[in-house]
Amino acid sequence: MRERLASLGRLWQLAPRRLRQTIVLVLGTTIVLLGLALIVLPGPFTLPLLLLGFAILGTEFAWAAAALERTKAGMAAGARVAKRAAGAAADRGSRIVRRRRD
Repeated sequence: MRERLASLGRLWQLAPRRLRQTIVLVLGTTIVLLGLALIVLPGPFTLPLLLLGFAILGTEFAWAAAALERTKAGMAAGARVAKRAAGAAADRGSRIVRRRRD
């Protein structure tokens, strides 16, 4: 199995650059568009699909690698905000419980 993957990697590197870019562009864009569609359609995999699509595009395009880094930074910032908000909500909830006991 490992040998097959290695031979596919060599074959991929031997393919003309334009062909590789075209394949990556079509595949990555399709996955990104599917992720964007899931923002408005019901579906749980919006962010993973966006990250996967940008990661695929980032293998051949520098702008996509930069977009992937911005997306990951934005997700980390959003996670910090959500964590603070959850902590603040828990603090308010414990104060309400203490007041009711008094």
